[in-house]
Amino acid sequence: MPMMTSNLLPDDDAAELQQIAGCEMIDLLLPDMNGLLRGKRITRDALEKVYANGVCLPMSLIATDITGNTVEETGLGYDIGDEDRICRPIPGTLKVVPWQRRPMAQVLLGMEDGKGGMFAANPREVLKRVLARYTAKGLTPVVAVELEFYLLDQELDEKGRPRTSINPATGARNHSTQVYYMEDLNDYQDFTDAVTEACRAQHIPADTAVAEYAPGQFEINLKHRKDALVACDDAILLKRVIKSAAADHGLMASFMAKPFVDQAGSGTHIHVSVLDKDGNNIFACTPEQPCDALRHGVAGLQQASKDCMLMFAPHANSYRRFVLNAFVPLNDCWGFNNRTVAMRIPHSDEANTRIEHRIAGADANPYLVTAAVLAGILSGLESKGDPGPPIVGNAYEQTEARELFWRDTIRDFMGSAFVKDTFGAEFQHIYGQQKLKEMRSFYTEVTTLEIDWYLRQV
Repeated sequence: MPMMTSNLLPDDDAAELQQIAGCEMIDLLLPDMNGLLRGKRITRDALEKVYANGVCLPMSLIATDITGNTVEETGLGYDIGDEDRICRPIPGTLKVVPWQRRPMAQVLLGMEDGKGGMFAANPREVLKRVLARYTAKGLTPVVAVELEFYLLDQELDEKGRPRTSINPATGARNHSTQVYYMEDLNDYQDFTDAVTEACRAQHIPADTAVAEYAPGQFEINLKHRKDALVACDDAILLKRVIKSAAADHGLMASFMAKPFVDQAGSGTHIHVSVLDKDGNNIFACTPEQPCDALRHGVAGLQQASKDCMLMFAPHANSYRRFVLNAFVPLNDCWGFNNRTVAMRIPHSDEANTRIEHRIAGADANPYLVTAAVLAGILSGLESKGDPGPPIVGNAYEQTEARELFWRDTIRDFMGSAFVKDTFGAEFQHIYGQQKLKEMRSFYTEVTTLEIDWYLRQV
């Protein structure tokens, strides 16, 4: 007998729930500024009430630090009595959770501000405001997200360090690098099949998996979307799918930017083209004759890069990734069909010309990365900037590498007029204070390297 659903649910969500036979529990998911999913688990019979009235969650959840603690400096904790805010389901995001033993669903939440609107510092709302500026100009960004990650041993080594996983086909620990090696995909086929099935069940358009540039490192690509919000919903939920599938196969999936000092880091690559009101790609051109819109968009990304770097590299570990000869951009150069640059124009036919932004780490929040990328492109289209000539060949040999430090990017972000004007003063303050608190906490710790270097020697 089919499950009865309430008319309180939007049609798409009601239809989805109808397909989940015996659904008992629903996860209410609120992505925070670090891209972590927080929220509540409710019973099926409480779902209609959530759609009707929302659910209360602490406002401070949006800006909790990476350890899960409230950041009082944001003003969202004791200063306001750690107030709750109403959070409501985002229509169209109710999906089955296929990896759970009992029938379950999940739905994304949006947080209100208590004044009749949405909480402006919520990363999804930050992106939504950038998209509204495109709409006002009759433009539509088309976005696709690529995510790199490691499959690791669930057990750390005797020093508390991560270990590469044991290959399920050979029984040996992975030590070699075989980029795009098909045998690695075959060896981990049970895992990739589980990801594929979960994505199919949740309507996440993942279409490509490759073995990447380090042992146990993979990349999964999402199809492009004409709705950038949905593209980022896909990315945030794909991370959950990957982590859950890995755990089910005795593995740990990590999106940490640089888990191994001597191996490649993991990135988030954002592909963007822009359609005009008639559906034409304004970037359409050839490498021999780059069009003005493409050049202006790249110039805008270059100009915004410094101020937005904290959105691309949000954590202490993020900065370990920026090393020479690791296919990670070390400045803001651009080029056609060139993986050594920051803004790559991938090989394609003229109509599908797009910008691939390669700076962000896999540890970054997809909503914030995409908001920063789209804001940079739009700024360039408006200012008609010049990005300089495209790099041909090895950008590492032809350009000067910049040195990036977490403290500097926090300062640049918090003092940026571009960030304030583009994303809002409230977001700038809350995100900046969150990162400043994380940095201060990080540097209070005495590391094992300090013990090795200094305990006996000084």
